[in-house]
Amino acid sequence: MDKFLQIENTLFTIAMILYFAAMVLFFLFFVVKSEKFGKIASVVTVIAFVLHTAALISRGIGAGRLPLTNQYEFATSFAWGISLCFLIFMWRFQLKALGVFVTPVIFLIIGYAAMQSREVRELMPALRSNWLAFHVSTAIISYGAFGVAFAVSLMFLLRMRQGENGFLVQHIPEPERLDLISYRAVSLGFLFLTFVMISGAIWAERAWGSYWSWDPKETWSFVTWIIYAIYLHLRISRGWKGKSAAIFAVVGFICVIFTYIGVNTLIPSVHSYA
Repeated sequence: MDKFLQIENTLFTIAMILYFAAMVLFFLFFVVKSEKFGKIASVVTVIAFVLHTAALISRGIGAGRLPLTNQYEFATSFAWGISLCFLIFMWRFQLKALGVFVTPVIFLIIGYAAMQSREVRELMPALRSNWLAFHVSTAIISYGAFGVAFAVSLMFLLRMRQGENGFLVQHIPEPERLDLISYRAVSLGFLFLTFVMISGAIWAERAWGSYWSWDPKETWSFVTWIIYAIYLHLRISRGWKGKSAAIFAVVGFICVIFTYIGVNTLIPSVHSYA
């Protein structure tokens, strides 16, 4: 088992270096305005994602369980989820420039993971549940989708500010299309966040005898859910679009980051292990 953990450590380190390289290459693509850098950055990101996936699998084999049960494991999985959603949206919408805004987020989160303890410990009783895989995996996809919505919203705000810059027009779609892509990413994230809330409540009742205890992590997850629910409500019922919607999506992701890193770091919680 130690062999797999050593492999995981090596793969994780290489993946983190490659994410950093991809971030630099995407910035060069944007600053130097060279298509070559964009293509190389996309390939490097794919390689980083593959190695990152292999690292998670190795961690799971080495630990003898799903690698989703402590701050290190969730942080690296969080970064993996954003990377996955980014690659899907980049391929689906041909949004290479999205990497300029997403890869810094991926690198910061995987960098945060690198600072956490990688020690494999025995699971606490509350985590020995079949709900673990569903609850945490849906959180990873949800946060990944919100990360993409955040990046697309930043693209929208930049596009609005820069106007008809030739390079931006070529590589960043018109604001209306960006607005729609952000809406789809938020919708995906909200759906999975709803699964997170429901599965978490069921799991909490079985582990602690209560569906809801107003634990800080639960509370901030609910606040995040409310923010995105308001976004979707205004979007669907009042046709809310444009700059205000983009800013709302940015604020929502800041709340996601605080729910994960802020609560874990600053506020005592029964969820402090992740």
